[in-house]
Amino acid sequence: MRHNAVLGYHIEVPARHGDALMRPDSGFTHRQTMAGAVRFNAPDLHEAALKVTQAGAHALAAESAHLEELSAAALAGREAIAATADALARLDVATALAERATEGDWARPELTGEPCFEISAGRHPVVEAAVARAGGRFVANDCLLTPAARLWLVTGPNMGGKSTFLRQNALIAVLAQAGSYVPAARARLGLVDRLFSRVGASDNLARGQSTFMVEMVETAAILAQATSQSLVILDEVGRGTSTYDGLAIAWAVVEAIHDDNRCRCLFATHYHELTRLAERCDALSLHHVRAREWQGELVLLHELASGPADRSYGLAVARLAGLPPATIARAKTVLAKLEAGRAKTGGLAAGLDDLPLFAGVTAQAAPPADPLREALAAINPDQLSPRDALEALYQLKALGDTR
Repeated sequence: MRHNAVLGYHIEVPARHGDALMRPDSGFTHRQTMAGAVRFNAPDLHEAALKVTQAGAHALAAESAHLEELSAAALAGREAIAATADALARLDVATALAERATEGDWARPELTGEPCFEISAGRHPVVEAAVARAGGRFVANDCLLTPAARLWLVTGPNMGGKSTFLRQNALIAVLAQAGSYVPAARARLGLVDRLFSRVGASDNLARGQSTFMVEMVETAAILAQATSQSLVILDEVGRGTSTYDGLAIAWAVVEAIHDDNRCRCLFATHYHELTRLAERCDALSLHHVRAREWQGELVLLHELASGPADRSYGLAVARLAGLPPATIARAKTVLAKLEAGRAKTGGLAAGLDDLPLFAGVTAQAAPPADPLREALAAINPDQLSPRDALEALYQLKALGDTR
């Protein structure tokens, strides 16, 4: 038995046997003759074919009916289903956080309404895991932001851990207010209304913005939106432009954060000149990441200590990164020359001690009116007749003579 798109189900026999089925009493109906075969149909076969065809339609109808029934049952139980899904989601989050807290020896944070941020032995869980895989030990650090020291200025060499310190404290704030334990020995945090970060940038070529432009846009948003209840982390503001411009912008941003926004802030910078602000900003506290040179090699301790960094380790970091010895030697020569000039002139921040703190910007006076320019701007040459043009010229000449 075969199936054909035109004939449907039929019986095909060789042409030499076709005569026997052609007889009227054979019970078969002739449908098609071909070169070597003859095709026949029969009432029973036709009935079976109809059942096969109808079975597909019945199956689709039954499937649609079952789907409607299941959909109706789901809609009827939608509230119970949603409640169950919500409970499962909460259990999933809670168990995941509990598992992570147990594995990482995290602490339960204390949340308070006071504007504080007290972290003992805080850690960055991602960096800590990476250091552990490499066989090392993550160095935990404390952070104590209080109303009297709500702005920390963190200096020190690159690769010393400044960025990690900023990020780990921001992450602790997020975890604590999400209901999680935090990677620290102890944590007491005042509620944060918003967390702002300016910790690295990349070019936004699609919008025609450079790295420095992105940095300034993000910094501007922070200064415009941060409140006294916010937590702000700023990493190397001003590094994307020239030395003098960068220092000036960083200096002004520190002053604005301290006096205008008055928020809790961690500010990492490579501009050591900013440490002078501690003498004038009462809520600014100086800190640095420790480093030591041992037998000509730089040892990064990744420990946070009070006070400004005693020196810059730029050349040591460059040597650690693999710069050629000849390049390092040349850099030392150039550095000695620059430092000698700095000693004579007072350095980049020379004169800034006499700059009034938070001085208002004096509005520039409007330029005096110029009658001659105003009269000239009021003339429409296309609407002047020759007589009017001559009269206007005499008037301009008179105004010019009176100047």
